[in-house]
Amino acid sequence: MRAQFVLSEIGVGLRRNLTMTFAVIVSVALSLALFGGSLLMSDQVNTMKGYWYDKVNVSVFLCNKSDAESDPNCAKGAVTDDQKQQIKADLDKMGVVQKVTYESQDQAYKHYKEQFGDSPLASSLTPDQMQESYRIKLKDPQKYQVIATAFDGRDGVQSVQDQKGILDNLFGLLNGMNWAARAVMALMLVVALMLIVNTVRVSAFSRRRETGIMRLVGASGFYIQAPFIMEAAVAGLIGGTLACAFLLVARYFIIDHGLALSEKLNLINFIGWDAVLTKLPLILATSLLMPALAAFFALRKYLKV
Repeated sequence: MRAQFVLSEIGVGLRRNLTMTFAVIVSVALSLALFGGSLLMSDQVNTMKGYWYDKVNVSVFLCNKSDAESDPNCAKGAVTDDQKQQIKADLDKMGVVQKVTYESQDQAYKHYKEQFGDSPLASSLTPDQMQESYRIKLKDPQKYQVIATAFDGRDGVQSVQDQKGILDNLFGLLNGMNWAARAVMALMLVVALMLIVNTVRVSAFSRRRETGIMRLVGASGFYIQAPFIMEAAVAGLIGGTLACAFLLVARYFIIDHGLALSEKLNLINFIGWDAVLTKLPLILATSLLMPALAAFFALRKYLKV
């Protein structure tokens, strides 16, 4: 009987404040969708870091004849065979180095033509203008500075370049976008909490006569509060369900179908469905507990029970 009364009161409360209930559902749905999206964005960035950092190379570019005339780092002339052998031997001795690959001028010219064959500059370049280099795979991509310190400024070395620096700029941009999404999410959560508290107070005010009678007949505080708390929890749960549905639909249309980024950007290792599905219980739990707790603390002051 008591459970039936609580459930009937929940339905009455939701119908009486239909407009505000709808606003609560929408704000909770949007804020939790942003919350889930920011978590997935963090997973995506970490997945991309693990994938790309594992493929990062450090390149030691060697001086050629053209560099000897124009580059201060190559003032002593083009790299000699002895210098190349010594550089290779020193690289092989370093504990941070996993693999060393030599790229000749002809190979560098071939790779350049493959990547930038349509560039006007490509037609004017010759193989002897390209730089020989050592491509170094590190055991730990974070140890780039060890290579830079050992070889930067050395005779025969034009420059030491780390591909990780280029990726860091990309990941910095992605992290910035993620923090912006979190800031909007926090704002939406505040709006949702304010709407929940206001909705609960309006509902309590509209039923102040019933709650007054219940206090007079000795009803417990929890029994009086339960319908209001459940109203907020149900509205929040509906919003959380919509947020989960939005994330599933977004993953389906953006990555798998529709935009089909997984096919168009096959160099990016996108997060799988498991990453999305593991976030859904957290979103649903948050959508249930957040409105219930907000209603509980609002009612303690308002009803004074």
